[in-house]
Order: sequence, then structure tokens, then C-alpha cells
Amino acid sequence: MIGKLKGTIDEIGEDHVLIDVHGVCYVAHCAARTLAGLGSPGEAVVLHIETFVREDQLKLYGFASAVEREWFRLLQSVQGVGAKVALAVLSTLSAADIANAIALQDKAMIARTPGIGPKVAQRIVTELKSKAPSLGGEAGTAIGLKQELGDGVAAGPVSDAVSALSNLGYSRDQAANAVAAAMKSAGETADSATLIRLGLKELAQ
Repeated sequence: MIGKLKGTIDEIGEDHVLIDVHGVCYVAHCAARTLAGLGSPGEAVVLHIETFVREDQLKLYGFASAVEREWFRLLQSVQGVGAKVALAVLSTLSAADIANAIALQDKAMIARTPGIGPKVAQRIVTELKSKAPSLGGEAGTAIGLKQELGDGVAAGPVSDAVSALSNLGYSRDQAANAVAAAMKSAGETADSATLIRLGLKELAQ
């Protein structure tokens, strides 16, 4: 089982990269976003690998991070989502975008992926809801807060602060991110006025 490849880029194709590891070249199929983030032929590269073994083939999928690879695995746990569709989602959205969409139950964002209809998008945001905060990367705290807001269980000052920032014209997503950042510096017991003031400072940066 191959878990990671470290080598140099030999060639970049439309949906894959050829990695030279001490003279042996491996073909790793990647999302478009991952391919776009790679360097040029001859440059060093490290990819996290998911290995698919079938009776008639062995296929490697490459990812820029372990979190991205984990989303690839999780997406395929949803009925109607295979490797090709999971890779298409990761080509369209970043790991943080996927976590955000699931936390906010935003099936329209998931449905932006070519080949995914409303029903599959709904299944993705519903079945993977509990996974969003832990796999949101650095945005995990904000994503958890968004889930609380969506479920109606967020603390009063937090809900008030997000509502106030939204009323000023910011999107719910921007407001939630700003309040989550404000909570980091002010603490979870901060009142709404403090969260609004710090949130506005975050949004002004």
C-alpha cells in the first residue's frame, strides 16, 4: 500500500501527474485544484496517496494534504459517489469549502460540481454533517460555529453578533467567520457588543 510519494515531477497531464521516485515513475490521478498547485517538471513534489486495487488494475490518487485525501474517502461513503465524482468535487471546491457547505447545509454549493445533481448534493451535506468541523482544517472552529447556528443551539451573544453583522450587509458565512475569530481573542463568554466590535475589526482587514 502506497501512502505518500516524494519525488520530482516528470510530467503533468490533464487529470494526472507523473512522479519520478528514484528512477521509477508513478502515475497519480489528481483533482484539477491539486494539479494547478503543483510546480513544473523537474521540481520536487510530495503527494498523499490513496491506492485503489482492483482485479484488473492498480490506480493511485494523489492529494496535496491528508485532509483532502480524507474528504476523498468520506465523499465515497455517500451513495452515488464514486472515485470520479469525489475527485470532481475536490476539483471544484477546496477541503474548507466542502466543510463549509456541509456545515451550512448548502447543497447548491456542492451541486456546482459537474455531474452532481440536487439529490446527491443533498445526501452529501446530510450524511457528512458530523464530519465538517473536524475536517475543515484551520477553519474548523468557524465551521463548528456555523453548524451550531444552523441547528439553533449557538449561544445568544454569538447569534446576535452574527445577525448584527449580517444586517450590515455581510454574508452569513463572512459574519460567522468574523465572530469565530473574535471568540478566539475575546473568549467564549464575551458579550455580543464585544463580538460585534472585534468581528468588524476582522472584516476590515
